[in-house]
Amino acid sequence: QVQLVESGGGLVQPGGSLTLSCAASGIIFSVSNMGWYRQAPGKQRELVATITPGSSTYYANSVKGRFTISRDNPKNTVSLQMNSLKPEDTAVYSCAAHRSGVSYWGQGTQVTVSS
Repeated sequence: QVQLVESGGGLVQPGGSLTLSCAASGIIFSVSNMGWYRQAPGKQRELVATITPGSSTYYANSVKGRFTISRDNPKNTVSLQMNSLKPEDTAVYSCAAHRSGVSYWGQGTQVTVSS
C-alpha cells in the first residue's frame, strides 16, 4: 500500500520560513519523480516544485528563488524548504509521487502565512 505523509506545516509570519517533509512508503522511491503541489481556498491545485530521481529540479515562477526541493533516497523522503514566505503562499501543500503514468498523493499539510 502506497502512503505519502506530509508534515511540517503551520502558521508563520510573512518573511518567515518553514520546511515541509513527505515520507513515502510502498513505492520504489528512488526511481519516482516527486513533486510538491498546493491548493489555496477557491483556487485550483498548482505545481510548486518537482525533483527527478537524479535530483533535477523544477520550480514554479512564483516560488523560484525562495523554495528549495530536495530528496533523500535512503530515507524515502522529499522536503520543501520555504523561505521569505508571503501571504499568497497560504495553501494546503501536498506531495506526490509519479512513476510509469501513475500518481500517488498525500493528504496535505496546511501552511498559513499571516501576521
